[in-house]
Amino acid sequence: MNSELKKHYLETGPYTYAGPYKDYFASLPDDPEELGNLISHQIVHRVTLREGNTNANWDLRYGDMAKYPWYRARCEDDIFLTAPAITAELFRLDSRGFVTEREIENKMILTCRYVSVLISAIYKAKGIPCRSRAGFAPYFREGISMDHWINQVWSDEKNRWITIDGDGFYDGFLAGDLIKQYDMKEEDFDWAAKAWLDTRRGKTKGTEFIYADSLGTCSLKAIIRYLFYDFHALMNDEISYLFQPCYADGKFEELSEDDMRELDNLAELLLSPDENFSYLRQLWENNRKFRVLNSPLVGERDNLPLLKKA
Repeated sequence: MNSELKKHYLETGPYTYAGPYKDYFASLPDDPEELGNLISHQIVHRVTLREGNTNANWDLRYGDMAKYPWYRARCEDDIFLTAPAITAELFRLDSRGFVTEREIENKMILTCRYVSVLISAIYKAKGIPCRSRAGFAPYFREGISMDHWINQVWSDEKNRWITIDGDGFYDGFLAGDLIKQYDMKEEDFDWAAKAWLDTRRGKTKGTEFIYADSLGTCSLKAIIRYLFYDFHALMNDEISYLFQPCYADGKFEELSEDDMRELDNLAELLLSPDENFSYLRQLWENNRKFRVLNSPLVGERDNLPLLKKA
């Protein structure tokens, strides 16, 4: 890893800045599997909570879901966007912090993006380069690839990125059979850039790539979201699900062929983000279309004037 990349992936953004938890994060395990298992004792996925003591939780590995308080939010993604916010809530619920014996009543209900942000923040606080990645996981359900966030942690010893998925206990399930959870192969994950280009080039219809909005969104309409998420994450800006570039937000069918070719170019660069880092950073610094974001409280009224100035 060259010095520019190392510096960049040690830097934090608004979601991964550790703040008062820097020393605490540094005290947590360095080993990805040990850290991932520890985090999996703190957090439950919203689907696991919804399904109760079945499927992923048939053996109560996440705790007895019947004991989760009825008055707590069934998903806390909207409340705790940043790593320090997540950590503060974990301490509020159990003052011991990250502990393996945390009761289900004191666990948080968060999805994969939030786990990924927390892992990135922890490793950055340790002085270990880390980045969040957004794409699709083909190892949860047969025949489909679900939208998913993972991490890449730099190993000086192996002189490469170690790709990890710290979003739960996968042993005994399809995911546990198909992947080595804490040292995944390149082909184990469906990277957003490859999914986009394969679909655009007709290698697949893309219907296997699913965005979990309960609306059946798939193929390019799903992949475009993850192309933007992945680009932003590589720039240390791990935006959440409802943050999308203004020019494309809710306007997929209106995008021109020039727009699509521009996204093809972005995808080509994202196929090899380290080798193409200088080009990606140039896009990041100069292409307003990719960076001016709609969010739950900010829309076209605020953003269109910014795009017109480009």
